[in-house]
Amino acid sequence: MKAILGLAAVTVSLTACAPDAARKEAASSAKPITGTWQLVKGTVIEKGDTLTTNYTKNKNITFVKIINDTHFAFLQHDVHKGKDSAVFVSGGGRYSLKDSTYTEHLEYCSARNWEGNDFAFTVSIKSDTLVQQGVEKVEASGINRINIEKYVKVN
Repeated sequence: MKAILGLAAVTVSLTACAPDAARKEAASSAKPITGTWQLVKGTVIEKGDTLTTNYTKNKNITFVKIINDTHFAFLQHDVHKGKDSAVFVSGGGRYSLKDSTYTEHLEYCSARNWEGNDFAFTVSIKSDTLVQQGVEKVEASGINRINIEKYVKVN
């Protein structure tokens, strides 16, 4: 009888630990690109003009990108809730990642003319920093520019 109770106690203990083990295994097998990323610097080069925004100094706007195993989403808004300038931009969709080529398939966007386009970026991840660089081209809107973004991981 003691052996049966002992076996039952061990079984219950192992079963209780299984969710943590599964969660740790899933986290270790997750792609390094998954997580929530805060944009710290953005550079856009278009028609010979370069515009760089340092989001650590520009306290009026915040921008995050959230990436899971299959989808991405980005959200940008003004931090003063529209008191000085009302800004809200969002978008998302599926993505693919092969080696250092990260391609966003933009399915949803508050700038509707961007929907249905694919944007390929070269990405590098070092420690908690993600840098993505590529060409954003939306022919219908005449947009053809290089976009370089630097993010730090929030979680």
